[in-house]
Amino acid sequence: MPLPHRSPDGGRLAPRAADAAVAGAVLLVVAVWTLVSARYASEPPARTALGWALILVGCGALYVRRRQPVAVSVVTLLACVVYYPLSAQDGPLMIAFALALYTTAAEGRFAAAVALAAVTLLAVGLGEIRQRPGHRQIDDTSLVMLAGWLISLVAVGRAQRTRAAYLHEVEQRALAAEREQEARARQSATEERLRIAREVHDVLGHSISLINVQSGAALHRLGKGPAPEAGLATATEALQAVRSTSKDALRELRATLGVLRRADEPTPTAPSPSGLALLGDLAARARGAGLDVRTEATGTAVALPPPVDLAAYRIVQESLTNVTRHAGARTVRITLDWEAAAVRLRIADDGGGAPEDRPLGSGVRGMAERARALGGELTAGNGEGGGFLVDARLPFPERPTATEPPTPPTATTPPTTEPTASERDAAERDPR
Repeated sequence: MPLPHRSPDGGRLAPRAADAAVAGAVLLVVAVWTLVSARYASEPPARTALGWALILVGCGALYVRRRQPVAVSVVTLLACVVYYPLSAQDGPLMIAFALALYTTAAEGRFAAAVALAAVTLLAVGLGEIRQRPGHRQIDDTSLVMLAGWLISLVAVGRAQRTRAAYLHEVEQRALAAEREQEARARQSATEERLRIAREVHDVLGHSISLINVQSGAALHRLGKGPAPEAGLATATEALQAVRSTSKDALRELRATLGVLRRADEPTPTAPSPSGLALLGDLAARARGAGLDVRTEATGTAVALPPPVDLAAYRIVQESLTNVTRHAGARTVRITLDWEAAAVRLRIADDGGGAPEDRPLGSGVRGMAERARALGGELTAGNGEGGGFLVDARLPFPERPTATEPPTPPTATTPPTTEPTASERDAAERDPR
């Protein structure tokens, strides 16, 4: 069995270079052995020349043993068949045939290897049987040993073939596992980017929409030319609302983008907790935009897992953003139903609803994706009594521990200084 050949720098030789090295090594062994044997046995020069020619043919054929294993085995066997009866020096040319037979089995030609081994054994046995008594070159014990030798060569070649196939399969599985791991990493990165994009969309869309409505309504009132004191109060109130909304937006944006920072980079400000606990602040900001936001809860509130808590908050936030931008509503009702293993959210307004022939926007699709990611469901469409209704159900992974429910903001009538529905519509149409 040939050993792996390596170049001086530690790398494997090229296949042809390795075959040439093996053929040269076998030729060197056979030639040295034959030269030593020639000192004790003489023969005519013609036979000597023919013997050396057979040695060169048999050993040289090993150069192509892996490309033509069966043909090389046949050539080396025929060389041995002619060489041993002819030459009196009996060099070890059988090594070339043994190596060729092993290569035939190792290259997957198992049937051919078995056939060549059987033909060799039968030819040697018949040749010895036909010899006169006392003239046999190989006795019965040697024949048995030859049979075991041939069987061993074929078996070892077969085992090497099986081992090579196993190693190839292991390598392919490792490559497949590596590709699958890379694909999962890319998928995880894509999902993370989509999650961050949804968070940024929800935060900025909600806050900028409120700032737009608040500033537009203030400009509309100032455009009517009020008294200086009333105009100053209107501007002050609008700027305070804009400052509060933008401050909350920056806080949530820092918390969302914090996952993009390096692990060793400190965040500039510790983000405030988010979730349904901030529902009151969310409703207050919507009231600042002129909406009458009313909340109510049924059942026993529980401490939600962070992903569910954040998803519920974002669904309410995006729903209020859509009402502010598109619905033209005056009243929004937010209902929280605490079930045994889920929380159900309903956000309904009294606006004009959505056009029947217009597909739902990216905000609604983002809310539905959030719900589905947690094993829940979300539907959105025009309500039976008018307006628009968002209905979401978010299940709990496990039964949480009961806690105090988030304090819902009390339903209050917007202050008289808040913009009316007509003023907000005028502010949306104002080209400034």
